[in-house]
Amino acid sequence: MKLQVERDPLAEAVAWTARALPARPTAPVLAGMRLQAGSELTLSTFDYEVSAQATIPVQADEPGTVLVSGRLLAEIVRSLPAKPVDLATDGSRTTVKCGSATFTLMLLPADEYPTLPDMPETTGTVGADAFSSAISQVAIAAGRDDTLPALTGIRVEIKDDTLTLVATDRYRLAVRELRWTPRIPGLDTTLLVPARVLGDTARALTSGAEVSVALATSEGNSNDGIIGFEGAGRRTTTRLLSGEYPRYQTLLPSEFSAVAELPAGPFADAVKRVALVAERNTPVRLTFTSGQVLLEAGTGDEAQASESIEASFDGDDMQIAFNPQYLLDGIGAIDSDMVRVSFTTPTRPAVITGKGEAQPDYRYVLMPIRSAG
Repeated sequence: MKLQVERDPLAEAVAWTARALPARPTAPVLAGMRLQAGSELTLSTFDYEVSAQATIPVQADEPGTVLVSGRLLAEIVRSLPAKPVDLATDGSRTTVKCGSATFTLMLLPADEYPTLPDMPETTGTVGADAFSSAISQVAIAAGRDDTLPALTGIRVEIKDDTLTLVATDRYRLAVRELRWTPRIPGLDTTLLVPARVLGDTARALTSGAEVSVALATSEGNSNDGIIGFEGAGRRTTTRLLSGEYPRYQTLLPSEFSAVAELPAGPFADAVKRVALVAERNTPVRLTFTSGQVLLEAGTGDEAQASESIEASFDGDDMQIAFNPQYLLDGIGAIDSDMVRVSFTTPTRPAVITGKGEAQPDYRYVLMPIRSAG
């Protein structure tokens, strides 16, 4: 293999492909990144769960396929100057040259590398920016505990031209609806996609206008199969998660006893300041009255803080307490300069949405923390 490629496209493609490299490969070849040179250069990684592939234009004098250490290649390419990069294979080595810098990498046995899964047939398309925004809004609520694998996923509900994305870690819940263009009329299915993979994928595919979604499931079981995403010369597949997902609809209140509206920026800043004195896992208390909200943290002999900001409040006076980081996540996810917080009781979940949205497409449901006494 012998080729020349521009540094920036190569760096982006290597970074994208390296995201699927396993942290602890079960076989040495799984730490490799496969480079296939022909009319284009295709870079691939696969760990039997997630595959990633990127294709970029090159000038190839000699086509070929090699397997090199993926993480080492990523570090090398990231450090190269902004000049054309030459890759050439000689026996059991590949040489990377850029400007006056030269690196020599030992080859891994390419014939032992597993075959990447085929991309399923496209199920539909969705706008890349809208998709990325929706995933980022929902992924913040996904669980991080691998002992509860179902909660580490984002539930994707497909019904005709509507995608509903759901994530929860049992302490908060995020739900986002968005439109998409299905290829199959009347499609109605539910699947569970690893949140980490979906988040990485959505962020990386925004360079194109659309993302193609491809779904392959075993008949009768939508949580047994793979899902693929493709856009802007990049594609990825991942196995779907299995397991029972919580019935999140029961956590979505249909009626509220009080509603507050307040500016998102000042609200977030006040929470951050007051939370400076909050010990780990202790809440920030919010007392809503007509025209303002009082934020407090710390009790007794501990450090204490309080701050009040203006707020529109409709309902009886209420005090409620939240995990400050979870509250900040919700405020930050709202695509609005005003935040609406809707309450039922101080011990029931509150719903955070944008201002004045009768049918919000994004809802962040946050469980309060019960104060001692």
